[in-house]
Amino acid sequence: MEKVSRIAGVAAPMMVDNIDTDAIIPVPWMTKADVDFGQALFANWRYQDEAGAVDRPDFILNREPFRGARILVAGTNFGCGSSREHAVWALLGFGIRSVIAPSFSDIFYENSCKNGLLAVSLPADAVADIGAKLDGGDAGLEMTVDLEACTVTGPDARTRPFDIDPARRTALLEGLDEIGMTLKDAEAIAAFQARDRDSRPWIYQAGFNA
Repeated sequence: MEKVSRIAGVAAPMMVDNIDTDAIIPVPWMTKADVDFGQALFANWRYQDEAGAVDRPDFILNREPFRGARILVAGTNFGCGSSREHAVWALLGFGIRSVIAPSFSDIFYENSCKNGLLAVSLPADAVADIGAKLDGGDAGLEMTVDLEACTVTGPDARTRPFDIDPARRTALLEGLDEIGMTLKDAEAIAAFQARDRDSRPWIYQAGFNA
């Protein structure tokens, strides 16, 4: 997956609680043969037709400069509903690299970490403050999420810290999924297998070792 370090750019406010995965990517778009996950993002909210050919002009991601949003600021329990990994793929396909919310569905959060989408939890009052400033546009529309420093800098230049599990942070910074993280210990694994082969040779006989 792509490495995550410092994400800077336009942030789009969608201050709605319980945005579920069916809203993020509706089922009919998941079953298309040649689905464009970026086009599928929020399809029922973005388009007036099922084919995605006619935009709803009032939807935030159809308006400039939010068409190029890199960061999404949302309400509580973002990504609830089904466990579809496609929801993360749709956000990434659109160009969003970080979602900031007070809380996330557990499965959505796991899928985000494993696909290079930085999901950042901040206190509800902080998220509400950021969302209000973005919605008003008075303080600007650009933000920075810095995984190295574990900080979020809002449109008013105020910086807030966030917490993330160290192992997840390392995986995102290095662009490694679980297999990649395991392969960092390839030499130790090979050394163990060599010792184990000496102590338990029968395990490695034909028929036991694939």
